This record gives sequence, structure tokens and C-alpha cells, in this order.
Amino acid sequence: MNEKEILKKIQRIEIFTNRLVNTVFAGEYESVFKGQGITFDEVREYQVGDEIRTIDWNVTARMGQAYIKKYVEERELVIMLVVDMSASTSFGSIAETKAEIAAEIAALLAFSAIKNNDRVGLICFTDTVEHFVAPRKGKRHVLRVVRDILHFQPKQPGTNIETALAFVDQVLKPHSVVFLISDFKDTGYEKQLRLSSKRHSLIAITLQDRREVELPDVGLIELEDSENGETVVIDTRSEEARHLYTELNHRAEAERRQIFRANQVDSIHIRTDEPYVKPLIQFFRQRTARR
Repeated sequence: MNEKEILKKIQRIEIFTNRLVNTVFAGEYESVFKGQGITFDEVREYQVGDEIRTIDWNVTARMGQAYIKKYVEERELVIMLVVDMSASTSFGSIAETKAEIAAEIAALLAFSAIKNNDRVGLICFTDTVEHFVAPRKGKRHVLRVVRDILHFQPKQPGTNIETALAFVDQVLKPHSVVFLISDFKDTGYEKQLRLSSKRHSLIAITLQDRREVELPDVGLIELEDSENGETVVIDTRSEEARHLYTELNHRAEAERRQIFRANQVDSIHIRTDEPYVKPLIQFFRQRTARR
């Protein structure tokens, strides 16, 4: 995309995401992330309906009547958008690539965050961290984040999730909220995933194009791995070949979900040929219910 096309797309994303944020999304976001931490506020007399577990027994014994400790939520959070910009994310069999969908999702999360007075940062990675924007507040800052994703030109084709998460742990204080947006075409990141999930609230957002799951019957086609250049020829006239392709991709998806579960990482699966708002809101409501 040239500069003019990028500006037009940013404007369209801003209008679309603002509409969503101002209707339903900001409320869902706040319900999930409010109260990530609490700080002591004051001691006051016990009132009917207060939690018994909040009673300060030392003060109660000294004063001869029940007193409780009152806490307040630490509202301001740091939201880090960690976006995979490797060569595989430039693929798209519909109007938009995975990278463009990632930019829209990042914008929706970022505008929700600043509406709740949180700070937003950005990391763009391939097989190394290529771009870092420190967390800040404000609409202008969010628009810069969206532009950086759309304008980004990766220097490397590969993917290294382990390196990206290790960098996150270096630059962020504990208890930040980290959205890892990727197609997860990588291996060997499980240990770092576990470490980062213990340090932060880590949410994995998987992007998948429909042609990464199913092939049309169009005869002989050559598939190329955009990250390592390897190619394979498939005869899509063969129902068995199409079925095997789908089965292998479903198996990889199931293994990825198992990795997330084993490391207690919340995950959202998004198909680029389907609206992404529904799975995002569904995730937030499920997580709110767990809280």
C-alpha cells in the first residue's frame, strides 16, 4: 500500500473501531481487565454485607468492634500489542491479508484501552523484534500504532515467538496485558510462553486464512512456504489429497490449542473470512464469567 492508501485505511479503521468501542466493546474490555491489581485504601467499621474475610482482626481486637480493610482497584493498565509481521501474515485469499486483519484487531483493542485510560504499546516481530513503540495514552498515539502496523515492511521473513515474548518480559513490568497476534507458524516457543504467561496476562490471538484449512478443486497447484521458500505440488482434483491437507491443518490447530491450555494462556481463534468482532466479544464475556 502507498501512503495515500494507508491513510484511507487508517481513517476507515478509526471510524469502524470507534463505532464498536462506543457501543459494546469498551464495556466488554473494562469488565475483563478492571481490577488487575488492588491497593490498600483505608480501614473502616464493618457494615452488614461486607466480606468477613476483609476484617482486620488486629484493629478489631484493639477497638472492641469489627473493622475491615478497604481496597481500591488499580485501574490504569499497560496493554502491549505483540504483532507477528513475518512473511506468512502477508497472505490473504480474500480482500484483506492476515496482517491487515491484525491491524484492525489491534486498533479495536487499542481504542478500547485508551477509552479506559490505559496505556498502549506495540511490538512488531518476525524472527527478531523489528519495531517497538513504548506504551502511551491518547488517540494520536493509537493512530500512530495502527499506522505503524499497516506501514511496516519486515526485514526478515521468518517467525520467532520465543524471541518476541522474551523481549516483552524485558521491557514491561509484571502484570501487564499482552495480546500476541500471530498465525503461530512457529515451534519451540512453549517454555517462553509459560514464563510470560506467569508474568503477564497473556492472550493469544490466532489468525487463519480459509485456504490454510481447505483447498478448492482447481487441479494442480503449487504451494510455497513464504517463510522458508519450500514448495510442494498438490493435485486438488484428488478428494483424498484435499482431505489430508485439511486434516493436517486441523491437527496443527488442535496441537496449538493444547499448548495454550497446558500453559494457561487464554486464546482466541479468528478466521480472516469471518467477522472477528464476534469471537473477541465471546472471549471477553467468557473471561468475565470466570472472574
